[in-house]
Amino acid sequence: MKIGKATIPSTAICTSDEHTIVVRGEDLCKDLIGQISFTDYFHLLVTGRRPDAAATTVLNATLVAIAEHGFVPSVQAARMTLAAAPDALQGAVAAGLLGCGSVILGASETAGRLFTEIRETAAAQGVDIDAAAQVVLKHYAAEGKAIPGYGHPLHKERDPRVARLFEVARGCGASMEYIDIAEAVERQIPGVINKALKLNVSAAIPAVLLGVGFPLQALRGVPLLARAAGLIAHLNEEFQQPAGFALSYQATRELRYEGEVPAGFGKSEH
Repeated sequence: MKIGKATIPSTAICTSDEHTIVVRGEDLCKDLIGQISFTDYFHLLVTGRRPDAAATTVLNATLVAIAEHGFVPSVQAARMTLAAAPDALQGAVAAGLLGCGSVILGASETAGRLFTEIRETAAAQGVDIDAAAQVVLKHYAAEGKAIPGYGHPLHKERDPRVARLFEVARGCGASMEYIDIAEAVERQIPGVINKALKLNVSAAIPAVLLGVGFPLQALRGVPLLARAAGLIAHLNEEFQQPAGFALSYQATRELRYEGEVPAGFGKSEH
């Protein structure tokens, strides 16, 4: 993935003068504040257009689905950061978001790229999505790449959020094209890697969002935005019910030092 090198900076998102703030061509105060939900505003900011009803419903559902997931590593990092610097809420939120990568939350983007590759393979080779999924999965296996969005340490059957997100998409009339591809991947996985990995929420999110035209390159932003809300909730709780130092203490208690020590280390001098 490459980003171009422009010599003159430009933006189509926002401008202002003494009297008016313009966001994506609309007057912020007259057209947007109090007139549009944050979900729709996020869509407008990212894409430059207001979402249709299906896109609103699906985007809102995905944000709700991924905002909170317990004491995952990113939440622990945020709470421990706040415990050490209670005056820096923004630093604690940033610490939590920085802990979101290819394993946590970032899989939504990589799963979306997988589905797009399968779609393009099916079109290029003139085969159905199951055959295309098998071709792409074999490439993944040959390169030793994990299949993003499949398998879950707790939900051995399908992640329960998957069925609900698919139901929401179906109910609002969203395209099912990428959902069909996601399910084709699930069908083909056992024959390629000899494991029956099931869909998790990180595959369901791109499957429903791509179906309503959300841009592939912005997919990772959806779980990041959602998780920011969850982090703020945890940090507010941290002020009332501290856990950051307890988390640090528990990690230290279980810590084993396996390196060398100087002669006499650990022995009393008396």
